[in-house]
Amino acid sequence: MHMADALLSPVVGGAFWIISGALIGYSAKKITEENDNRKTPLMGVLGAFIFAAQMINFSIPGTGSSGHLGGGLLLTVLLGPYRAFITLASVLIIQCLFFADGGLLALGCNIFNLAFFPAFVAFPFIYRVLAGDAASPGKLAAGCMTASIAGILTGALSIVLETVLSGITELPFSTFMLFLLPIHLAIGIVEGLVTLSVLTFIVRTEPSLLVPTKTAVHRRFTFALFALLALLVGGILSWFTSSQPDGLEWSIAKISGSEEFIPSKKPLHEAFAGFQQKIAFLPDYGFKSAPQSHTSSPSSINFGTSLSGILGSLSVLAAAGTVGLLLGRKRTKPKRL
Repeated sequence: MHMADALLSPVVGGAFWIISGALIGYSAKKITEENDNRKTPLMGVLGAFIFAAQMINFSIPGTGSSGHLGGGLLLTVLLGPYRAFITLASVLIIQCLFFADGGLLALGCNIFNLAFFPAFVAFPFIYRVLAGDAASPGKLAAGCMTASIAGILTGALSIVLETVLSGITELPFSTFMLFLLPIHLAIGIVEGLVTLSVLTFIVRTEPSLLVPTKTAVHRRFTFALFALLALLVGGILSWFTSSQPDGLEWSIAKISGSEEFIPSKKPLHEAFAGFQQKIAFLPDYGFKSAPQSHTSSPSSINFGTSLSGILGSLSVLAAAGTVGLLLGRKRTKPKRL
């Protein structure tokens, strides 16, 4: 669901850079005002897990398409909306800069589409209403499934609107929605099932992560578990990702007849693309000198992919973890004279 620069005009891309930057600043301000660092250490390790999970594209039966997890709702339930937004923004920034996953001009749109809707729409208006304190398995399932689907579909709708507003492609609004939304409905269902599975495990092993508590809790097991999962998924399971085009690429191919995004020749687009090529040391999660091929068979083991998964996870761990710790430091109120 990562947008490419070829879909966006500089005006729309730049506008969402500003919007997403403002949301990052607002989230940072809210975290600082909370003066509570109990969950900030988890920002890094959960971000690393989501980075690794997003590397795995799963096939959608009967479509010839694939999808990957967004992770926004899971992060929001465990971290709260502000920490989740900054954590997922960290994931997307590292994916864009180091691995050329998603366009640089489109980075603001990708942050908005993947992080804003689950954190600030699906979580407060759907998940919290349906799941409540998550004491009931049925309520938890209803909240996870409905909120995950809503978050994915609103993000997909936002892609359509951003593309049409840009006006540099020949993708009709209604036709684009007709292809993109059903595919992302299937992705949302998978996202809901994975989110439900993880949260069900958390309920059984460390429910204090879901229920606010005034006392600090020890999360060494949870921290170590998600760190191990990030390395395992990014380093090994990423070998078995689907080779089929993702939902966005598939939808565009059905409309235009081409699975490839045609790069824009406009100066600003070329400048962004050239800068991204220079700084992305493992583009498409592989070595620059090696042909990029994602298949789902063990014969296509790609050590560039493993290195990408491990380095990417560690980069997110360091970036999101450091930001979280800085923002979550206890502030002492100035003494009155």
